[in-house]
Amino acid sequence: MNTQKKIEHSLNDLIEIARDGKDFYTEAAGKVKDAELSSLFTRIAGVKGDIVTRLSADVAAAGGKPAEHGTMVGSMHQMYGNVRAALGDTRYGYVAELEASEDRLLDAFDETLTDSDTPASARAEVQALLPQVRECHNIMRDRKHALQASH
Repeated sequence: MNTQKKIEHSLNDLIEIARDGKDFYTEAAGKVKDAELSSLFTRIAGVKGDIVTRLSADVAAAGGKPAEHGTMVGSMHQMYGNVRAALGDTRYGYVAELEASEDRLLDAFDETLTDSDTPASARAEVQALLPQVRECHNIMRDRKHALQASH
């Protein structure tokens, strides 16, 4: 596999997972009744959008075709989050599912960094974005724990 294809393969997985998160955060921001949480979800959706844009530019710069859709797993998580939110505490339901999507993205970033097939240019961009990914993950993890403690 040539470098362009390796970059395309490595980064498109991350693009799809980040797009899943962006879509889910955007939807949750519109459905949750808590204004502060809605604002947080909107802000994190923006971070995910930036990740998609930056990684897509890297794939295109390498001559590849950036992913244009999310993943089936992301769609299932989103549907599950919607059902869970409809049946119970919308704040906890969305936060729990969004935190799971953060776990997925962080794991994918870590896998890309440790994969010896990831080209240096792709690894550098993933490394540059990792602090934002970690920050979003930690915010949602902490929010989930706080909501669990309040129940």
